[in-house]
Amino acid sequence: MAGHSKWAKVKHFKGAIDAKRAKIFSKLAREITVAAKLAGGDPDMNPRLRMILLKCRAANMPADNIERAVKKGTGGGESANFEDLTYEMYGPHGVALLVEVSTDNRNRTASDIRSLATKNAGSIATPGSVSRLFDRKGQIIVARENANEDKLMELALEAGADDFKTDPEGFEILTEPANFELVHKKIETAGIKCEAAGITSLPGMTVSLDDAAAAAVNRLIDALEDHDDVKEVFSNADFPGT
Repeated sequence: MAGHSKWAKVKHFKGAIDAKRAKIFSKLAREITVAAKLAGGDPDMNPRLRMILLKCRAANMPADNIERAVKKGTGGGESANFEDLTYEMYGPHGVALLVEVSTDNRNRTASDIRSLATKNAGSIATPGSVSRLFDRKGQIIVARENANEDKLMELALEAGADDFKTDPEGFEILTEPANFELVHKKIETAGIKCEAAGITSLPGMTVSLDDAAAAAVNRLIDALEDHDDVKEVFSNADFPGT
């Protein structure tokens, strides 16, 4: 299911079944094409493309797929113009959601997102009412077996990280969005493998759910994530067992 903790979400992403993986690859390819069209095909000069390529690596997306998508974005010619939008939403049991999309047809996507919300016990929120509940942060996740805690903490904080958190499975490093690239590159340069890395929206407060409520919220999140235009879904749900 889509809405679990950061570790469960990483594992779900890596272990997606073939049908789901094809959908993920298709979405990532479009994100690559849009990013390459906007700022070129060199990830060192294009932070947006670099972050998408991190997601591609986590999903084990084949290099040929990535290369084709980059060439499509940098090849010139006529192509659709995409814009990034964020929909604010309340789901079942008062859970707040931010839905990030990339669309070439704002009206179509708005209608689709509203319909998915309605069919799954959700509703579109007033602009600002949900986004104020989240903080925009750079997030880097490292499995415990991939790094020494003290060395990783020292490296991250010296590079400009704001916070370093530990749990039984590993480490979470948080940064201001502007410092994410520097901190992440420092960690990669040190030869430390990251399970996931990117700019995310983290809730200031969470809503605790029981199993039945969690299932209802996950139905909405799954439906949203399955839409071709949706890039990310963030929620403030605290799922059982996470």
